[in-house]
Amino acid sequence: MTQTFVHPYIPNTAPETRAAMLAAVDAASVDEFYADVPDGLRLDRPLDLPAPLVAEQDLARHVRGLLAKNRSTQERLSFLGAGTYNHYVPAVVDEVINRSEFLTAYAGEPYEDHGRFQALFQYQSLMAELLEMDVVNVPVYDGYQATATGLTMSGRLTGRSRILVASDVLPAKLSKVRDYVRAHVELVAVPTVDCTADVEAVRAALGADVAAVWIETPSATGAVEAAIREIADAAHAAGAVVVVGTDPIGYGVLATPASAGADIVTGDIQSLGIHQWFGGGHGGFIAVHDEPRFVMEMPSRLFGLATTDVEGEYGFGDVAYDRTSFAHREQGKEWVGTAAALWGIAAGVYLALMGPAGMADLGEVLLARTRYAQQRLAAIDGVRLADAAVHLREFAVELPIPAADAVAALRAQGIEPGVVIGERTLLVCVTEVISQSDIDRLAVALAAAVSPVVASAEEQIR
Repeated sequence: MTQTFVHPYIPNTAPETRAAMLAAVDAASVDEFYADVPDGLRLDRPLDLPAPLVAEQDLARHVRGLLAKNRSTQERLSFLGAGTYNHYVPAVVDEVINRSEFLTAYAGEPYEDHGRFQALFQYQSLMAELLEMDVVNVPVYDGYQATATGLTMSGRLTGRSRILVASDVLPAKLSKVRDYVRAHVELVAVPTVDCTADVEAVRAALGADVAAVWIETPSATGAVEAAIREIADAAHAAGAVVVVGTDPIGYGVLATPASAGADIVTGDIQSLGIHQWFGGGHGGFIAVHDEPRFVMEMPSRLFGLATTDVEGEYGFGDVAYDRTSFAHREQGKEWVGTAAALWGIAAGVYLALMGPAGMADLGEVLLARTRYAQQRLAAIDGVRLADAAVHLREFAVELPIPAADAVAALRAQGIEPGVVIGERTLLVCVTEVISQSDIDRLAVALAAAVSPVVASAEEQIR
Protein backbone atom coordinates (compact mmCIF):
# COMPACT_ATOMS: atom_id res chain seq x y z
CA MET A 1 0.00 0.00 0.00
CA THR A 2 1.38 3.43 -1.00
CA GLN A 3 1.23 5.93 1.83
CA THR A 4 0.93 9.63 0.99
CA PHE A 5 3.57 11.72 2.70
CA VAL A 6 2.06 14.65 4.56
CA HIS A 7 4.35 17.38 5.85
CA PRO A 8 3.56 17.80 9.56
CA TYR A 9 3.43 21.58 9.30
CA ILE A 10 1.18 21.81 6.21
CA PRO A 11 -1.72 19.58 7.22
CA ASN A 12 -4.27 21.11 4.85
CA THR A 13 -2.79 19.05 2.00
CA ALA A 14 -4.17 15.88 3.57
CA PRO A 15 -7.46 14.84 1.90
CA GLU A 16 -9.22 14.37 5.23
CA THR A 17 -8.18 17.80 6.48
CA ARG A 18 -9.12 19.49 3.22
CA ALA A 19 -12.55 17.83 3.28
CA ALA A 20 -13.09 19.01 6.85
CA MET A 21 -12.15 22.58 5.95
CA LEU A 22 -14.53 22.61 2.96
CA ALA A 23 -17.32 21.23 5.11
CA ALA A 24 -16.74 23.94 7.71
CA VAL A 25 -17.41 26.67 5.12
CA ASP A 26 -20.14 24.70 3.30
CA ALA A 27 -18.19 24.50 0.02
CA ALA A 28 -18.31 21.56 -2.36
CA SER A 29 -14.79 22.11 -3.71
CA VAL A 30 -11.82 24.46 -3.64
CA ASP A 31 -12.89 25.72 -7.09
CA GLU A 32 -15.81 27.54 -5.47
CA PHE A 33 -13.35 29.95 -3.92
CA TYR A 34 -12.09 30.94 -7.39
CA ALA A 35 -15.47 31.29 -9.09
CA ASP A 36 -14.91 35.02 -9.62
CA VAL A 37 -11.55 34.53 -11.36
CA PRO A 38 -12.01 34.59 -15.17
CA ASP A 39 -11.12 31.36 -16.96
CA GLY A 40 -8.48 33.19 -19.00
CA LEU A 41 -6.53 33.94 -15.85
CA ARG A 42 -6.53 30.38 -14.52
CA LEU A 43 -3.49 28.19 -15.04
CA ASP A 44 -5.43 24.93 -15.59
CA ARG A 45 -2.28 22.84 -15.22
CA PRO A 46 -0.04 21.76 -12.36
CA LEU A 47 2.61 24.21 -11.24
CA ASP A 48 6.09 23.63 -12.67
CA LEU A 49 7.62 22.48 -9.40
CA PRO A 50 10.58 20.16 -8.79
CA ALA A 51 10.15 16.71 -7.29
CA PRO A 52 9.73 16.77 -3.50
CA LEU A 53 12.97 17.53 -1.66
CA VAL A 54 13.09 15.52 1.52
CA ALA A 55 16.19 17.11 3.10
CA GLU A 56 16.93 20.74 3.87
CA GLN A 57 20.36 20.57 2.26
CA ASP A 58 18.74 19.42 -0.99
CA LEU A 59 16.37 22.37 -0.91
CA ALA A 60 19.27 24.75 -0.20
CA ARG A 61 21.20 23.37 -3.18
CA HIS A 62 18.14 23.74 -5.44
CA VAL A 63 17.59 27.36 -4.40
CA ARG A 64 21.28 28.21 -4.86
CA GLY A 65 21.02 26.85 -8.39
CA LEU A 66 18.08 29.10 -9.12
CA LEU A 67 19.81 32.16 -7.67
CA ALA A 68 22.97 31.43 -9.66
CA LYS A 69 21.03 32.17 -12.85
CA ASN A 70 20.61 35.81 -11.82
CA ARG A 71 23.02 38.61 -12.63
CA SER A 72 22.89 41.70 -10.44
CA THR A 73 23.47 45.27 -11.58
CA GLN A 74 26.76 45.18 -9.69
CA GLU A 75 27.99 42.50 -12.09
CA ARG A 76 26.87 44.22 -15.28
CA LEU A 77 26.94 47.81 -16.51
CA SER A 78 23.32 48.78 -16.01
CA PHE A 79 21.29 51.69 -17.33
CA LEU A 80 18.03 50.18 -16.09
CA GLY A 81 15.53 52.30 -14.18
CA ALA A 82 11.79 52.69 -14.75
CA GLY A 83 10.90 52.74 -11.06
CA THR A 84 13.73 50.84 -9.36
CA TYR A 85 17.10 52.59 -9.33
CA ASN A 86 20.72 51.67 -8.82
CA HIS A 87 21.86 54.36 -6.40
CA TYR A 88 24.79 53.91 -4.07
CA VAL A 89 23.87 52.63 -0.60
CA PRO A 90 26.39 53.62 2.11
CA ALA A 91 27.57 50.65 4.19
CA VAL A 92 26.32 52.17 7.44
CA VAL A 93 22.72 52.05 6.14
CA ASP A 94 22.82 48.26 5.89
CA GLU A 95 24.63 48.06 9.22
CA VAL A 96 21.90 49.99 11.03
CA ILE A 97 18.86 48.29 9.51
CA ASN A 98 20.35 44.85 10.14
CA ARG A 99 20.37 45.52 13.87
CA SER A 100 17.98 43.05 15.49
CA GLU A 101 15.76 45.68 17.13
CA PHE A 102 14.99 47.09 13.66
CA LEU A 103 15.25 44.08 11.38
CA THR A 104 12.96 41.78 13.36
CA ALA A 105 10.60 44.32 14.92
CA TYR A 106 7.30 43.92 13.07
CA ALA A 107 5.04 45.86 15.42
CA GLY A 108 5.17 47.12 18.95
CA GLU A 109 4.19 49.71 21.46
CA PRO A 110 6.27 52.41 23.23
CA TYR A 111 7.12 50.13 26.15
CA GLU A 112 8.82 47.66 23.80
CA ASP A 113 9.91 50.05 21.11
CA HIS A 114 13.73 49.94 21.49
CA GLY A 115 14.12 53.19 19.51
CA ARG A 116 12.09 52.25 16.45
CA PHE A 117 9.47 54.95 17.00
CA GLN A 118 12.20 57.55 17.45
CA ALA A 119 13.99 56.38 14.30
CA LEU A 120 10.78 56.68 12.29
CA PHE A 121 10.03 60.09 13.78
CA GLN A 122 13.47 61.24 12.67
CA TYR A 123 12.88 59.75 9.20
CA GLN A 124 9.61 61.70 8.95
CA SER A 125 11.36 64.89 10.06
CA LEU A 126 14.18 64.52 7.53
CA MET A 127 11.75 63.77 4.70
CA ALA A 128 9.63 66.77 5.65
CA GLU A 129 12.68 69.01 5.49
CA LEU A 130 13.74 67.62 2.12
CA LEU A 131 10.24 68.00 0.65
CA GLU A 132 9.48 71.34 2.38
CA MET A 133 6.36 69.77 3.85
CA ASP A 134 5.23 69.55 7.48
CA VAL A 135 3.77 66.07 7.93
CA VAL A 136 5.11 62.79 6.46
CA ASN A 137 3.75 59.31 7.15
CA VAL A 138 5.43 56.08 8.17
CA PRO A 139 6.05 54.44 4.76
CA VAL A 140 3.29 52.38 3.17
CA TYR A 141 4.01 49.49 0.78
CA ASP A 142 5.38 51.53 -2.15
CA GLY A 143 5.13 54.77 -4.08
CA TYR A 144 2.31 53.41 -6.20
CA GLN A 145 0.09 52.89 -3.17
CA ALA A 146 1.14 56.23 -1.70
CA THR A 147 0.08 58.11 -4.84
CA ALA A 148 -3.19 56.18 -5.02
CA THR A 149 -3.89 57.10 -1.40
CA GLY A 150 -3.11 60.75 -2.11
CA LEU A 151 -5.68 60.70 -4.91
CA THR A 152 -8.38 59.04 -2.81
CA MET A 153 -7.67 61.61 -0.10
CA SER A 154 -8.41 64.34 -2.65
CA GLY A 155 -11.72 62.72 -3.47
CA ARG A 156 -12.73 62.68 0.19
CA LEU A 157 -11.53 66.25 0.72
CA THR A 158 -13.45 67.71 -2.21
CA GLY A 159 -16.39 65.35 -2.53
CA ARG A 160 -15.59 65.11 -6.23
CA SER A 161 -14.88 62.11 -8.43
CA ARG A 162 -12.66 63.04 -11.39
CA ILE A 163 -8.83 63.10 -11.40
CA LEU A 164 -6.92 64.78 -14.23
CA VAL A 165 -3.66 62.95 -15.03
CA ALA A 166 -1.48 65.77 -16.34
CA SER A 167 1.83 63.93 -16.84
CA ASP A 168 3.20 60.80 -18.45
CA VAL A 169 3.10 58.04 -15.81
CA LEU A 170 4.90 54.70 -15.79
CA PRO A 171 2.41 52.15 -17.19
CA ALA A 172 2.86 49.86 -14.18
CA LYS A 173 2.19 52.71 -11.77
CA LEU A 174 -0.81 53.97 -13.70
CA SER A 175 -2.27 50.45 -13.77
CA LYS A 176 -1.89 49.92 -10.02
CA VAL A 177 -3.16 53.39 -9.12
CA ARG A 178 -6.22 52.98 -11.35
CA ASP A 179 -6.97 49.60 -9.79
CA TYR A 180 -6.64 51.09 -6.30
CA VAL A 181 -8.81 54.19 -6.84
CA ARG A 182 -11.41 53.04 -9.36
CA ALA A 183 -14.12 52.47 -6.74
CA HIS A 184 -13.75 56.08 -5.58
CA VAL A 185 -12.52 58.34 -8.39
CA GLU A 186 -12.06 58.27 -12.16
CA LEU A 187 -8.68 58.92 -13.81
CA VAL A 188 -8.84 61.08 -16.95
CA ALA A 189 -5.64 61.49 -18.97
CA VAL A 190 -4.79 64.92 -20.36
CA PRO A 191 -2.40 64.49 -23.35
CA THR A 192 1.10 65.86 -22.77
CA VAL A 193 3.21 68.01 -25.10
CA ASP A 194 6.88 67.16 -25.58
CA CYS A 195 6.60 64.69 -22.66
CA THR A 196 5.49 67.35 -20.15
CA ALA A 197 2.14 68.68 -18.99
CA ASP A 198 0.06 70.79 -21.36
CA VAL A 199 -1.03 73.63 -19.08
CA GLU A 200 -3.72 74.96 -21.40
CA ALA A 201 -5.20 71.49 -21.88
CA VAL A 202 -5.30 71.01 -18.11
CA ARG A 203 -7.06 74.36 -17.66
CA ALA A 204 -9.62 73.41 -20.29
CA ALA A 205 -10.31 70.06 -18.60
CA LEU A 206 -10.86 71.52 -15.13
CA GLY A 207 -14.42 71.62 -13.88
CA ALA A 208 -16.65 71.45 -10.84
CA ASP A 209 -16.31 67.64 -10.72
CA VAL A 210 -12.48 67.56 -10.67
CA ALA A 211 -11.12 66.44 -7.31
CA ALA A 212 -7.43 66.73 -8.16
CA VAL A 213 -4.80 67.23 -10.79
CA TRP A 214 -2.16 64.50 -10.64
CA ILE A 215 1.30 65.63 -11.73
CA GLU A 216 4.17 63.17 -12.03
CA THR A 217 7.68 64.64 -11.84
CA PRO A 218 10.09 63.35 -12.97
CA SER A 219 7.68 61.77 -15.44
CA ALA A 220 7.74 58.23 -16.80
CA THR A 221 10.65 59.27 -19.03
CA GLY A 222 12.45 61.38 -16.44
CA ALA A 223 11.14 64.75 -17.64
CA VAL A 224 11.00 67.40 -14.91
CA GLU A 225 7.67 69.23 -14.88
CA ALA A 226 8.39 72.97 -15.00
CA ALA A 227 4.81 74.28 -14.87
CA ILE A 228 3.61 72.97 -11.51
CA ARG A 229 2.90 76.48 -10.22
CA GLU A 230 0.71 77.35 -13.22
CA ILE A 231 -1.21 74.09 -12.95
CA ALA A 232 -1.58 74.46 -9.18
CA ASP A 233 -2.97 77.97 -9.48
CA ALA A 234 -5.52 76.84 -12.06
CA ALA A 235 -6.48 73.76 -10.04
CA HIS A 236 -6.93 75.72 -6.81
CA ALA A 237 -9.05 78.32 -8.60
CA ALA A 238 -11.35 75.46 -9.66
CA GLY A 239 -11.49 74.04 -6.13
CA ALA A 240 -9.30 71.04 -6.92
CA VAL A 241 -6.38 69.57 -4.98
CA VAL A 242 -2.90 69.16 -6.49
CA VAL A 243 -1.31 65.74 -5.96
CA VAL A 244 2.29 65.31 -7.08
CA GLY A 245 3.92 61.91 -7.49
CA THR A 246 7.68 62.21 -7.36
CA ASP A 247 11.05 60.74 -6.42
CA PRO A 248 12.77 62.67 -3.61
CA ILE A 249 16.30 62.00 -4.87
CA GLY A 250 16.61 65.33 -6.71
CA TYR A 251 15.31 67.77 -4.13
CA GLY A 252 18.70 68.75 -2.86
CA VAL A 253 18.89 70.90 -6.00
CA LEU A 254 15.43 71.03 -7.64
CA ALA A 255 12.61 73.25 -6.39
CA THR A 256 10.15 71.13 -4.43
CA PRO A 257 6.54 70.54 -5.52
CA ALA A 258 5.42 72.08 -2.22
CA SER A 259 7.14 75.34 -3.10
CA ALA A 260 5.15 75.38 -6.36
CA GLY A 261 1.78 74.87 -4.73
CA ALA A 262 1.34 71.11 -4.32
CA ASP A 263 -1.11 70.08 -1.60
CA ILE A 264 -0.20 66.39 -1.34
CA VAL A 265 3.23 65.04 -2.35
CA THR A 266 3.71 61.30 -2.71
CA GLY A 267 6.32 58.90 -4.00
CA ASP A 268 8.77 56.11 -3.31
CA ILE A 269 11.84 56.12 -1.08
CA GLN A 270 13.70 53.28 -2.86
CA SER A 271 16.29 55.77 -4.14
CA LEU A 272 17.20 56.78 -0.58
CA GLY A 273 19.52 54.06 0.67
CA ILE A 274 17.64 50.97 -0.54
CA HIS A 275 19.19 48.46 -2.93
CA GLN A 276 17.60 47.39 -6.21
CA TRP A 277 17.46 43.81 -4.96
CA PHE A 278 15.94 42.25 -8.10
CA GLY A 279 12.94 44.56 -7.99
CA GLY A 280 13.79 46.64 -4.99
CA GLY A 281 12.71 47.28 -1.48
CA HIS A 282 10.04 49.97 -1.79
CA GLY A 283 8.26 52.28 0.60
CA GLY A 284 5.69 54.96 -0.13
CA PHE A 285 5.59 58.41 1.44
CA ILE A 286 2.68 60.83 1.70
CA ALA A 287 3.46 64.42 2.68
CA VAL A 288 1.05 67.25 3.45
CA HIS A 289 1.06 70.70 5.00
CA ASP A 290 0.21 71.09 8.67
CA GLU A 291 -3.48 71.60 7.95
CA PRO A 292 -5.93 69.46 9.95
CA ARG A 293 -8.21 68.76 6.99
CA PHE A 294 -5.30 67.14 5.13
CA VAL A 295 -3.66 65.46 8.11
CA MET A 296 -6.91 63.88 9.27
CA GLU A 297 -7.43 62.29 5.85
CA MET A 298 -4.09 60.50 6.01
CA PRO A 299 -4.72 56.83 6.83
CA SER A 300 -1.11 56.01 7.68
CA ARG A 301 0.57 55.98 11.06
CA LEU A 302 2.35 59.15 12.16
CA PHE A 303 4.83 59.36 15.01
CA GLY A 304 5.43 62.48 17.06
CA LEU A 305 6.90 63.69 20.32
CA ALA A 306 4.90 62.85 23.44
CA THR A 307 5.32 64.02 27.02
CA THR A 308 5.61 61.53 29.88
CA ASP A 309 4.65 61.49 33.55
CA VAL A 310 8.24 62.42 34.43
CA GLU A 311 8.95 66.12 34.13
CA GLY A 312 11.53 66.92 31.45
CA GLU A 313 11.26 63.54 29.74
CA TYR A 314 9.53 62.79 26.48
CA GLY A 315 8.89 59.86 24.21
CA PHE A 316 7.60 59.06 20.75
CA GLY A 317 4.12 57.85 19.96
CA ASP A 318 1.20 57.87 17.53
CA VAL A 319 -0.26 61.18 16.38
CA ALA A 320 -4.05 61.40 15.88
CA TYR A 321 -4.37 57.64 16.16
CA ASP A 322 -8.16 57.91 16.08
CA ARG A 323 -8.13 58.80 12.35
CA THR A 324 -6.58 55.44 11.34
CA SER A 325 -8.19 52.17 10.38
CA PHE A 326 -6.54 50.64 13.45
CA ALA A 327 -8.98 52.69 15.50
CA HIS A 328 -11.99 52.70 13.16
CA ARG A 329 -11.63 49.13 11.92
CA GLU A 330 -14.30 48.43 9.27
CA GLN A 331 -15.51 52.07 9.48
CA GLY A 332 -12.09 53.39 8.46
CA LYS A 333 -11.79 55.67 5.44
CA GLU A 334 -9.00 53.55 4.03
CA TRP A 335 -7.34 50.41 5.33
CA VAL A 336 -3.69 50.54 6.32
CA GLY A 337 -1.94 47.28 7.09
CA THR A 338 1.73 46.40 7.16
CA ALA A 339 4.00 49.42 6.80
CA ALA A 340 7.39 49.41 5.10
CA ALA A 341 8.87 50.79 8.31
CA LEU A 342 12.30 49.16 7.91
CA TRP A 343 12.81 51.03 4.64
CA GLY A 344 11.79 54.24 6.38
CA ILE A 345 14.61 53.70 8.86
CA ALA A 346 17.00 52.99 5.96
CA ALA A 347 15.97 56.22 4.23
CA GLY A 348 16.33 58.11 7.51
CA VAL A 349 19.88 56.87 7.98
CA TYR A 350 20.68 57.74 4.35
CA LEU A 351 19.33 61.30 4.66
CA ALA A 352 21.12 61.84 7.98
CA LEU A 353 24.40 60.75 6.37
CA MET A 354 23.94 62.88 3.25
CA GLY A 355 22.68 66.06 4.87
CA PRO A 356 21.56 69.08 2.82
CA ALA A 357 24.99 69.56 1.22
CA GLY A 358 25.25 65.90 0.23
CA MET A 359 21.79 65.86 -1.33
CA ALA A 360 22.62 69.04 -3.24
CA ASP A 361 25.85 67.53 -4.55
CA LEU A 362 24.01 64.36 -5.55
CA GLY A 363 21.33 66.30 -7.39
CA GLU A 364 23.91 68.25 -9.35
CA VAL A 365 25.76 65.05 -10.29
CA LEU A 366 22.54 63.41 -11.49
CA LEU A 367 21.58 66.40 -13.63
CA ALA A 368 25.07 66.71 -15.11
CA ARG A 369 25.53 63.03 -15.92
CA THR A 370 22.03 62.76 -17.34
CA ARG A 371 22.74 65.65 -19.67
CA TYR A 372 26.13 64.25 -20.66
CA ALA A 373 24.53 60.92 -21.50
CA GLN A 374 21.87 62.65 -23.57
CA GLN A 375 24.50 64.52 -25.56
CA ARG A 376 26.67 61.44 -26.13
CA LEU A 377 23.79 59.29 -27.35
CA ALA A 378 22.18 62.02 -29.43
CA ALA A 379 25.53 62.47 -31.23
CA ILE A 380 25.23 58.93 -32.67
CA ASP A 381 24.02 58.89 -36.29
CA GLY A 382 20.41 57.81 -36.40
CA VAL A 383 19.77 58.29 -32.65
CA ARG A 384 17.75 61.23 -31.34
CA LEU A 385 16.31 62.37 -28.04
CA ALA A 386 12.58 61.79 -27.65
CA ASP A 387 11.94 65.31 -26.28
CA ALA A 388 13.58 68.59 -25.34
CA ALA A 389 12.58 68.72 -21.66
CA VAL A 390 14.96 68.94 -18.71
CA HIS A 391 15.58 65.43 -17.41
CA LEU A 392 16.72 63.98 -14.12
CA ARG A 393 18.29 60.52 -14.22
CA GLU A 394 16.21 59.10 -17.08
CA PHE A 395 15.51 60.00 -20.69
CA ALA A 396 14.19 58.30 -23.81
CA VAL A 397 16.00 57.93 -27.13
CA GLU A 398 14.60 57.00 -30.53
CA LEU A 399 16.69 54.41 -32.38
CA PRO A 400 16.99 53.53 -36.08
CA ILE A 401 16.66 49.82 -35.17
CA PRO A 402 14.19 47.95 -32.95
CA ALA A 403 14.97 48.74 -29.33
CA ALA A 404 14.83 45.05 -28.46
CA ASP A 405 17.58 44.35 -30.99
CA ALA A 406 19.77 47.05 -29.46
CA VAL A 407 19.23 45.57 -26.00
CA ALA A 408 20.17 42.09 -27.24
CA ALA A 409 23.32 43.35 -28.95
CA LEU A 410 24.56 45.29 -25.93
CA ARG A 411 23.53 42.65 -23.43
CA ALA A 412 25.95 40.28 -25.17
CA GLN A 413 28.69 42.76 -24.19
CA GLY A 414 27.69 42.88 -20.52
CA ILE A 415 25.71 46.11 -20.87
CA GLU A 416 22.05 46.61 -19.95
CA PRO A 417 21.35 49.71 -22.07
CA GLY A 418 17.89 50.50 -20.75
CA VAL A 419 14.23 49.54 -20.77
CA VAL A 420 12.30 49.10 -24.02
CA ILE A 421 9.25 51.41 -23.88
CA GLY A 422 8.37 51.45 -27.58
CA GLU A 423 9.24 49.57 -30.74
CA ARG A 424 12.23 51.85 -31.37
CA THR A 425 12.32 53.72 -28.06
CA LEU A 426 14.72 53.01 -25.21
CA LEU A 427 14.51 54.46 -21.69
CA VAL A 428 18.04 55.06 -20.39
CA CYS A 429 18.80 55.64 -16.70
CA VAL A 430 21.96 57.27 -15.30
CA THR A 431 22.71 57.46 -11.57
CA GLU A 432 25.73 58.59 -9.57
CA VAL A 433 27.23 55.07 -9.77
CA ILE A 434 27.49 55.49 -13.55
CA SER A 435 30.75 57.22 -14.47
CA GLN A 436 31.57 59.28 -17.53
CA SER A 437 33.59 56.38 -18.93
CA ASP A 438 30.56 54.10 -18.42
CA ILE A 439 28.44 56.47 -20.50
CA ASP A 440 31.16 56.59 -23.16
CA ARG A 441 31.20 52.79 -23.26
CA LEU A 442 27.43 52.73 -23.75
CA ALA A 443 27.67 55.28 -26.55
CA VAL A 444 30.38 53.35 -28.39
CA ALA A 445 28.50 50.06 -28.10
CA LEU A 446 25.19 51.58 -29.18
CA ALA A 447 26.84 53.32 -32.15
CA ALA A 448 28.26 50.00 -33.30
CA ALA A 449 24.85 48.34 -32.96
CA VAL A 450 23.01 50.90 -35.08
CA SER A 451 25.78 51.73 -37.60
CA PRO A 452 24.93 48.99 -40.16
CA VAL A 453 21.37 50.30 -40.45
CA VAL A 454 22.52 53.92 -40.69
CA ALA A 455 25.14 53.01 -43.31
CA SER A 456 22.54 51.12 -45.35
CA ALA A 457 20.15 54.07 -45.24
CA GLU A 458 22.87 56.47 -46.36
CA GLU A 459 23.83 54.14 -49.20
CA GLN A 460 20.22 54.05 -50.43
CA ILE A 461 20.06 57.86 -50.37
CA ARG A 462 23.22 58.07 -52.50
